[in-house]
Amino acid sequence: MTAAPRARVQRRPVHGVLLLDKPLGLSSNQALQKAKWLLRAEKAGHTGTLDPLASGVLPLCFGAATKFSAGHLDADKSYAATLRLGLTTTTGDAEGEITARRPVPAITPAQLEAVRQRFLGRIAQVPPMHSALKKDGKPLYEYARAGVQVERAAREVQVHALNLALSLDEQGRAAIEMEVTCSKGAYIRTLGEDIGAALGCGGHLTALRRTATGPFTLAQCITLEALQALPEDQRLAALLPVQALLPGFAAITLGHDDAARFLTGLRRRGPWPDAPQVAVFGKQPRALLGTAQVKTGELIAVRLLSPMEVKQMLAQQGERDAI
Repeated sequence: MTAAPRARVQRRPVHGVLLLDKPLGLSSNQALQKAKWLLRAEKAGHTGTLDPLASGVLPLCFGAATKFSAGHLDADKSYAATLRLGLTTTTGDAEGEITARRPVPAITPAQLEAVRQRFLGRIAQVPPMHSALKKDGKPLYEYARAGVQVERAAREVQVHALNLALSLDEQGRAAIEMEVTCSKGAYIRTLGEDIGAALGCGGHLTALRRTATGPFTLAQCITLEALQALPEDQRLAALLPVQALLPGFAAITLGHDDAARFLTGLRRRGPWPDAPQVAVFGKQPRALLGTAQVKTGELIAVRLLSPMEVKQMLAQQGERDAI
């Protein structure tokens, strides 16, 4: 007996930002595809990745939001992690094979504080082999899986805040609970390995959770299970508007005629102070039109939405308001 054909999902234009609490075990792309299916969205992307063994804040961009996602890649990130001491692995986390076992010495609060200070501020990190960084067009993790080591130059990253607390893991083994806020490009697995090495015993991460990225925190996030549990007509209400990706942008609102001309790429003149980053809105009804910069009173488009995208966003807002 042949199986019944799977029902085809009717896609639709969806615009906005979904703050997802990514679960363990899924890649960022798998989580994105699941959310995209639940929203029946035509176009989607994510702002940076989380490893399958990491959970937490993962902003997903739909429709017009994908045009502004690149700016969020530079945002600072915050993490909570557990570093098991005395055991190193090939990947720096629990997914890898054990490479060394060492006894864990008695660590005093003063020693821990000295190590904490050592890894605060600007530090140099050698990117791990098990990462998505590319060498000759191929991700490093593909070389690692093939058993090939690639020379990697150290990169400078910024650790803005670092808290370390001695603890025991679930099996009663020596561990450190880490809270980190860092710049883009910082690897928490590598930071954990370096802290373990500085303590003389090595270590690897057994848990990693992203608690914030840019202005977005876990408190704002929704899980895939919670999104799926919502009635389909209410799932759009879980999205933030596209302009949520533009924190810190000055706002300029244009009247109908100027808004229409701005959408064609024409420069507009007005009594605006110079600004490198501006979010431009139409007045009635209020809708995001794109981003711009202001130079000597002239509004110069940087990234524009299409008139169709603006129309769809207004229609989507009308649907949300009707719920």
